[in-house]
Amino acid sequence: MKIVFFFLIMFLAGCSTSLPEAETVDALPPVFPDYVGVTVPVNVAPLNFKLADSRDDVRVHFQSGTDGFVVPGSNGKVKIPASKWKKLLEKTVGKSFDVTVYVSGKQGWKQYRSFPVYVANEPMDSHLAYRLIEPGYELWNRMGIYQRNLETYKQTAILENKMTGSSCMNCHSFCMQDPDKMLFHLRETYPGTMLIKDGKIEKLNTKTEQTISNLVYPSWHPDGRYIAFSVNKTKQAFHMNDRNRIEVFDEASDVVVYDSEAHEIITAPVLFSEGRWETFPSFSPDGKTLYFCSAEPRPIAEFEQIRYSLCSVSFDPEGRTFGSVVDTLYNAADGKSASFPRVSPDGRYLLYTLSGYGNFSIWHKDADLYLVDLHSGTTWPVDEVNSNDVESYHSWSHNSRWIVFSSRRIDGLYTRPYFAYIDESGKAGKPFLLPQKDPDFYHRFMKSYNIPEFITGKVKARSSAIAVKAKKGSGVNVKFEKD
Repeated sequence: MKIVFFFLIMFLAGCSTSLPEAETVDALPPVFPDYVGVTVPVNVAPLNFKLADSRDDVRVHFQSGTDGFVVPGSNGKVKIPASKWKKLLEKTVGKSFDVTVYVSGKQGWKQYRSFPVYVANEPMDSHLAYRLIEPGYELWNRMGIYQRNLETYKQTAILENKMTGSSCMNCHSFCMQDPDKMLFHLRETYPGTMLIKDGKIEKLNTKTEQTISNLVYPSWHPDGRYIAFSVNKTKQAFHMNDRNRIEVFDEASDVVVYDSEAHEIITAPVLFSEGRWETFPSFSPDGKTLYFCSAEPRPIAEFEQIRYSLCSVSFDPEGRTFGSVVDTLYNAADGKSASFPRVSPDGRYLLYTLSGYGNFSIWHKDADLYLVDLHSGTTWPVDEVNSNDVESYHSWSHNSRWIVFSSRRIDGLYTRPYFAYIDESGKAGKPFLLPQKDPDFYHRFMKSYNIPEFITGKVKARSSAIAVKAKKGSGVNVKFEKD
């Protein structure tokens, strides 16, 4: 009994939440992930972190005004109790709290300089959808589309390819962040586009005689009836000596709009011609404008000269008609190439990617995010979120105050999702990496997060129901509108 009591005392002593006497160090702690000075929402899971290259005991003091608590840790890791974290954020909305890190060592304890964490007034959407896939090029073993509760660490599968004959699945998309309106493509085994809308699951066969491919990159119209798509003849190649590992390019592409009620594709000459390559469509939140990227065709030998402008054309959903005049928001003649246009749900800003050439910017290390103020027409790089490596795919939260984007900034190989606050004037806060329960998670997880999409809740459609429809349903044949 005395031995048990002794070990209990030693255990409690090792878990002490008091602050030690320490020598102060005039430096910020080397924390991973880098959460120093980030802006977070009130509804995010605890930002657990570790001290780089440290296996020492740590204590971390979280303080907001006169309130605070201490979290002990070992092996250089800090795991924050969820209940204390939630209360801290709720008390600090619209303000900041301070984080002070203490670490033990052979010479005793040392105290690093405190750093702030800012808590925004507005929350972000509660869930994130993404595909997990090895960062390969042509082959894969297992992949799936998943959803993560951003208020906790819980991840669940929307669909894994072990349920669909190891097929490729890609291009998941949602209507205005609505988890009940979703689509994605299955390729090779059981091919088709899976459309999930208000509890109904539908399989579509989208190749027509008039289009060069199946439907590819999607964007929902806000009314849920229409969905814009590109159709693409895509190829890929490998560089022998280049900082970009791989080149993905189109040999032809067009933009069309799918009418989900008529099961029909509609388009217009400004979107569907041999004289231009059009891709990456994106509807405005009022549904009256369709944004897209457009390039002058060039032979693939001139791939570094292929640059896409950011354009728009009007759309009338009642008449199913398009305007005849194309407006240009970014002109490729200015020297760069645009991709992934996405408009904030309040209609104020358009976020897009610029890189040196081409449109598949997820492999281009110079790819950065840019904002356009749609009221003034002013455009600028979002320097607060850009890094020396790839920033590419992105999406908005439904309240227009948060973005999530893909970045390879940690190691140049794996894409991970980062979140950033965008205030009403278009200024961004310092982004933060998707938090994980174990701070070592990203050092051992060997898959990329692909196409991060905010959603306002959990996708309710069951994986088994989707898989059954994919495998047993013959699918609805999509028609091309006849003149």
